[in-house]
Amino acid sequence: MISILLGLAAAFSWGAGDFSGGLASRKTGAYRTVVYGEAIGLILLLLFSLTGPQPLPDMTSWVYAVIAGALGTAGILLLYTAMIEGKMSIAAPVSALLSAAVPVLVGIFTQGAPGLLTFIGFGFALTAVWLVSQNEDGIKDIFSHLADLRLPLLAGLGFGLYFTFMNLASRHVIFWPIVAARSSGLAVIALFILFRRGEWRPSRAAWPFLILNGTLDVGGNLFYVLAGQAGRLDVSAVLSSLFPGATVLLASLILKERISRTQWIGIAAALIAIVLLTL
Repeated sequence: MISILLGLAAAFSWGAGDFSGGLASRKTGAYRTVVYGEAIGLILLLLFSLTGPQPLPDMTSWVYAVIAGALGTAGILLLYTAMIEGKMSIAAPVSALLSAAVPVLVGIFTQGAPGLLTFIGFGFALTAVWLVSQNEDGIKDIFSHLADLRLPLLAGLGFGLYFTFMNLASRHVIFWPIVAARSSGLAVIALFILFRRGEWRPSRAAWPFLILNGTLDVGGNLFYVLAGQAGRLDVSAVLSSLFPGATVLLASLILKERISRTQWIGIAAALIAIVLLTL
């Protein structure tokens, strides 16, 4: 039960972080939002790490964390590119679904198959991740734009491997693996912007949202690590992958964006999944 609650907390924190990051992106651009969100999160993590007695992880954990951070940030860049080149209604659900599916497969091979109800819960959760990321025409668009799947699939693979490697890196330590992952991710996005020769400075109006984005993203990482330490990789990763639901709900409550029928079905599927995973 603790692992489930922490996984849901990670989903809400990441979803709220994406919502604030979306608001920041409207004011200063997506790539600058990622850079400054990562940097703010790294500063917070360093403060946490230095204020308390945290043991240093072994070299293998450092390597896993660095790989996780690089793959996760690469996934973000691929997802943004997919959204620019294709349709968001395709990119978001495909990447989110694969990001949840990869840890499930890894968990089955490394920790054994879970019980029947847990398997059914996974099915509802994966369906929820897919549906809650859709607009009304999303499912129809998937089958009419199969050529647009390549980048979202790669992005989802990056996110799924991030979940997997972070779980391996943080089995016994909390903060330092996230610091390493955040550092490698920041390096990847900084090199990307440097290669593109883009503008580095964010607009002044974006700073409150950037700070909120970096803080909530750190919270999501911490909750996910704690969920993985308390339970199975696949359960914590699948529940954490429900973060689009929090983004959709906040957009509805704050921005008054309409939740489609498909998304309401996805939210209902997520609630069923949570119940099944707690049995």
